[in-house]
Amino acid sequence: MDKPFAITLDIGSSRANKTGSWRTERAVYTNRMPPCNDGCPAGENIQAWLYEAEEGGDGYEHAWRTIMDDNPFPAIMGRVCYHPCETACNRAQLDEAVGINSVERFLGDEAIRQGWTVSVEVPPTSKRVLVVGAGPSGLSAAYHLARRGHTVAIKEAGPMAGGMMRFGIPKYRLPRDVLDAEVQRILDLGVTLQLDAKVTDLNALRDEYDAVFLAVGAQLGKRAYIPAGSAAHVVEAVSMLHDLETGGQPLLGRRVAVYGGGNTAMDAARTAKRLGASEAIVVYRRTQDRMPAHESELAEAEDEGVLFKWLTTIKQVDAGSLVVERMELDESGFPQPTGEVETLDADSLILALGQETDLTLLDGVSGLVVDDGVVTVGPDMMTGCPGIFAGGDMVPYERSVTVAVGHGKRAARHIDTWLSGAVPEPAHRPALATFDTLNTWYYTDAPRAHRPLLDKARRESTFDEVVLGLDESTALMEARRCMSCGNCFGCDNCYGVCPDNAVLKLGTPGEEYVIDLDYCKGCGICVAECPSGAIQMVPEEI
Repeated sequence: MDKPFAITLDIGSSRANKTGSWRTERAVYTNRMPPCNDGCPAGENIQAWLYEAEEGGDGYEHAWRTIMDDNPFPAIMGRVCYHPCETACNRAQLDEAVGINSVERFLGDEAIRQGWTVSVEVPPTSKRVLVVGAGPSGLSAAYHLARRGHTVAIKEAGPMAGGMMRFGIPKYRLPRDVLDAEVQRILDLGVTLQLDAKVTDLNALRDEYDAVFLAVGAQLGKRAYIPAGSAAHVVEAVSMLHDLETGGQPLLGRRVAVYGGGNTAMDAARTAKRLGASEAIVVYRRTQDRMPAHESELAEAEDEGVLFKWLTTIKQVDAGSLVVERMELDESGFPQPTGEVETLDADSLILALGQETDLTLLDGVSGLVVDDGVVTVGPDMMTGCPGIFAGGDMVPYERSVTVAVGHGKRAARHIDTWLSGAVPEPAHRPALATFDTLNTWYYTDAPRAHRPLLDKARRESTFDEVVLGLDESTALMEARRCMSCGNCFGCDNCYGVCPDNAVLKLGTPGEEYVIDLDYCKGCGICVAECPSGAIQMVPEEI
């Protein structure tokens, strides 16, 4: 029979009183975008693989395979990525950001140590794709295209694969055995690599392939006009690093000046110290806070004894010396000359003023638009010529290994769609899981573990790796610092705090709980007490 609104209940039960009829709002489980995922240029599902790594044991391999769905270089990225994911991490507002990059490196190194491999799980498509350039973007595209069943051929102008990962990043930041292992894993998928095969006429090759991905890196150093005497020793940073990688031994002298303020300038100065220079000084025309080099690079260079001369430009280069001029910033922050000059002792000058891309292979290709030295592409990474895609340093985006890897993945996805004739599905982008959506009271204090550094004496005289990795127990603890922002991790808070027992525990992966709307009265306690902000209130539909 119908019961009145207020009733006397039997002892031990409240199920007869369906309080769900009271509500004007209801609780809904949601999946917000974690800020780490949102900040990753490579498009990794960071929160997902951290969650798997938290389990330890077999969870490490599961986590690694989740990374490999998006990025074929976890061991490399754990060393050279400047981790914008950590800049975005919500935990930084609680204590310190999760050491995502450290955990990724641990997983990548563990994969190499244990010989984990990936395979192609789809039938071959019979489509042939040419990738021009074996740098991070080209290798990433080749990897993802191969896993989609396409036949991929890479043509590389240099003698070894890796691009700027090999010829622009010194060994003390990226050991070559790590680079070689992760490149070989891509080739093991059936990707063919032809070295010393510079493409000079793209039109001549286009008919042999169904699609082309251009990933020519920026390996030409920019020059600046600086008056120099006939005996002055001036070298370009990228060329110096390239020569060193191919077995050369640059003769720089005891006192070396580096002109520039980016990461390449830091690498050049630190390399000069390792080659025997007693003094390496970086000359930069702006102030330290305007320096484009990343803070970690600057800090490590200073720790190794590299000197810096701020607000200074070079006017003249002679044998054994430089004439420099002091600058000052105007109201707009632009450096202006002051006329005050001095002489610095320097046996050689290394120019680190940025890089450019050699685009001569595009001559005669119809539809391509080159603006300010880079190729214009659409959101699908396709150029103005149908079937030709481009990414990495040769397109107008930030230049970094992580961005290049993301370009390769995105281009592979769009090339696959273009070859199949399918209509691309619009990507759904959930709302961002901001710090204010969390209930951080539930997270215990957990100081971040920082990676150890190689002993300073060895850093100054060898090319041994400087930043070392975390051991297994420390990496596990670091993974467990993740707060799972915006996504349920099965903590049972909602199940425990609901006053109406309206939260039912399912315990199935991907659907831990469900709300019984017969009893949910919309009080919002579950939302308030959810640590990760994975529940929200929505108006009830009447």
